[in-house]
Amino acid sequence: MTEPVRWWWQRRQFSRGVDVPYPVGTYRSAWAAYPELVRQYHPDLNEGISLSQIPPAADVLLCWECTAGHRFAATPTEQRERPGRVRRRSAWCPECSALAAPRPVKAVAKRATPTVCEKTPDLPVGEPFVSACAPRPASAAEGRLRLQLSEALLFTEGMTAVRVGRPFFRHREVWPDILLPELRVAIEYDTPGRHGLEHVGKREASDRRKDALLRAAGWEVVRVRTGGLEPLGPNDVVLRTAGATTVPAILDALRGIRGDLVVDAYRR
Repeated sequence: MTEPVRWWWQRRQFSRGVDVPYPVGTYRSAWAAYPELVRQYHPDLNEGISLSQIPPAADVLLCWECTAGHRFAATPTEQRERPGRVRRRSAWCPECSALAAPRPVKAVAKRATPTVCEKTPDLPVGEPFVSACAPRPASAAEGRLRLQLSEALLFTEGMTAVRVGRPFFRHREVWPDILLPELRVAIEYDTPGRHGLEHVGKREASDRRKDALLRAAGWEVVRVRTGGLEPLGPNDVVLRTAGATTVPAILDALRGIRGDLVVDAYRR
């Protein structure tokens, strides 16, 4: 049963027999993936209780204030699930979302059947290639990771896509961040993004589908998950931030997939 934060806190004090059931910082890492929610939460609006003292799944009603000054009540789960497919910060505030919503139109055009891109070359499923449709690297950090891997491993550089058996967003190809063709392993570099909207919710489902298509094509996936993101697969590397330990952790994951002898054969 959802309850106000004061009642929730008092019940936790009683059940645990202490004045501070959850010390400040207990859930800081769990909230790190939602920086926009951290900005909207104010202890002075919630009985002086810090957000890092509240479990993200707690069934408690909290007061939030968006950057536009709108105040509203919502549970942690409602706030974490609110963004959906949109990226704008107004998605975290119901009032801003209502103001940003487009006006309904009287007639809706018939939606055309999506077509599959014809630019993907006719290659065997699982074949890596240079795609004409692949997007540019999403961040400078991704480029640095690619350079660091090229300094540690010998692999064919420049490949940007893998041919898959089923369409993925109108393409019969997927575009991992980094491809290691000799090992048939794709490296993905995941961060929650500036507003905590990347690789969460429905975007996480898209990541899982992409990984499934790669594995069906004979590839394995290693995701470097930072900023509080949880692992999606058995080979994922979870780090607070990317740094000196990133490449060694990836190499350990590669050895777990292909074995020491195979991976060390490509070491520089």
